[in-house]
Amino acid sequence: MIFAHPILDLEDSAVLDEIADLRTQLAEYLRVPRRWTGSLRRTALARAIRGSNSIEGINVDLDDAAAAVDQEEAMSADERTYAEILGYRQALGYVLAMARDEHFTLDATALRGMHFMLLSHDLSKSPGQYRTHEIFVHDDRTDQTVYTGPDPDAVPGLVEELVLDLTRHENEDPLVQAAMAHLNLVMIHPFRDGNGRMARALQTLVLARKGIAEPEFASIEEWLGANTDDYYRVLSVTGGGAWNPGNDSHLWVKFNLRAHHMQAQTVRARWAQAAAAWRVLDELTATHRLPDRVSDALYDAALGFRLRRSSYVARTGTDERTASRDFRAMVDAGLLTAVGQTKGRHYRAGPALGPVREATRRATPIVDPYPWLPARLLQPSGPPASRDGRQPL
Repeated sequence: MIFAHPILDLEDSAVLDEIADLRTQLAEYLRVPRRWTGSLRRTALARAIRGSNSIEGINVDLDDAAAAVDQEEAMSADERTYAEILGYRQALGYVLAMARDEHFTLDATALRGMHFMLLSHDLSKSPGQYRTHEIFVHDDRTDQTVYTGPDPDAVPGLVEELVLDLTRHENEDPLVQAAMAHLNLVMIHPFRDGNGRMARALQTLVLARKGIAEPEFASIEEWLGANTDDYYRVLSVTGGGAWNPGNDSHLWVKFNLRAHHMQAQTVRARWAQAAAAWRVLDELTATHRLPDRVSDALYDAALGFRLRRSSYVARTGTDERTASRDFRAMVDAGLLTAVGQTKGRHYRAGPALGPVREATRRATPIVDPYPWLPARLLQPSGPPASRDGRQPL
């Protein structure tokens, strides 16, 4: 027995319709080729990697997450932290690749393979293997055990049931199906480590397999990373501190739909910001007679990235001499500022890039589709509702 899908209400149906409209707008936007689409896609993936790992206390700068996307060396993260980031990038890369493979089967073996990719850098964590002992989630802030997983002997059967459940609900809305896969995996806690990251990667995989366009933009991992406290609260309310699959999952699904709605609004705002930023970039590069190839690098700098000449060479296909000449021209124009000595030198946004940075930060109001939900999560919850005696949300 695993957590069952809830019965959605009219509020949920309205939110799902609004999310579908936002996704349609994204599809329309991406249908027309634009020079900055690749940068947006790469940055979205980096934000997802950083967001999901930050929930586990693994924190890196956005440009280090982007370095993992590009399979380059970290700029500032230590070796152990960066190994965790690279592991998650590998698992997420697998998710995105398999989403387009018609011969891929999402089963227990695939999940264990993803887990191996996630943690293969640390064999002491038994990557790819189910746990064989009890597992407890400990909150260091309160020095309390906040969750106790099911008996390890039950894990293989529960994972198989999770996979079968995906098939049983294949006609349900993909956002709900993905949310329930996330909930069940994180509550089963089948592995010694990495369960949260696995559950979030599985959610993205289900969305991608169900035909959600552009899974890099559909992922809610960035949003969850920015709302970690609420994420843990809704899991606590839903699970009640232990393996309680009879509890109601409706609040959890609402929380996920809220995340999708607000993340989609954020992505939409970034399209407008990117369009405005690139208009300014075109004016600046024309004014300073710079080649078009520098625009991607300048856009990254406007987002706060630190730039390296080696990365520029790889992304533009230029040689070292040309790259040096380009960076010298951007520094002379005040668009970039050099930091550090020759060996560890990198570049940041210069004062002349201010108008582009302003365009990337232009605030856009975000509407909350469930405005009552944050206050609900702060209420003392008592025993969670069960399926047979559902309490009002």
